[in-house]
Amino acid sequence: MKLLPDALAPPIRTQTILGETIDVPGGATPYLHLQFRRFAGCPVCNFHLMTMARRQPEIAAAGIRQVVFFHSSREEMLKYQAQLPFDCVADPLKDFYRAYGVETSWRALLNPRVFWSGMRWVLATGRFYRRAENGILGLPADFLVDARGRVVAAHYGEHADDHWEVDDLLRQAGRAASGPATSGHATMHAP
Repeated sequence: MKLLPDALAPPIRTQTILGETIDVPGGATPYLHLQFRRFAGCPVCNFHLMTMARRQPEIAAAGIRQVVFFHSSREEMLKYQAQLPFDCVADPLKDFYRAYGVETSWRALLNPRVFWSGMRWVLATGRFYRRAENGILGLPADFLVDARGRVVAAHYGEHADDHWEVDDLLRQAGRAASGPATSGHATMHAP
C-alpha cells in the first residue's frame, strides 16, 4: 500500500550503519527526507547520493535531515555509504520498504536514464558493484515527513533513476512550510 500525503508515516526505530539511533517521527529538524534506494553498490543510487552530498549544507539549512535506506546488509553498505554526510540504514529484510509500500519491478531498468546515471558514477569513481543484495529490480521512493510524523510529500519512482533531486526536495519542503499538504502540493510520481 502506497502512502499518500497527510498519512501518518509508519514509525521507525532503528540504527544507522554507523550505530546512531534513528526515530521516525523524531529529531530536532522540521523535516525528515526518507530515501529508499536499491542495493548498496547500485551505481545509479550512488551517483544520486553523490549529488545530494554536494548540496547537503543547503538541505540542512532548509531544516531537512536525510535518512537513506538500502535493501543491503550493513557490511555491504559500509563499503559504499560510510562517507556520506547523512544517515544511512541497512534494511536487508526490506521491513521498512514494505511498511512504506516501496516495490520492485522490471521497469526499474527500462529507462535510458538508468544506464547513463549509472555510467556517470562508474566514470566518476572508477567503481562498479560486485554484489546486488536483494536483486537489481528495486524501485526508489522519497518521503518528506514532518516532525509530527505526517507525510507531507511522497514520490514513488517508476524506474531506478526516478527520484527527487535536491531542487525537488527543497521545493517540497518550501511548499510544506508555506501551508498544509494538499494533493496539489505533493507528488506520487514526477515532481
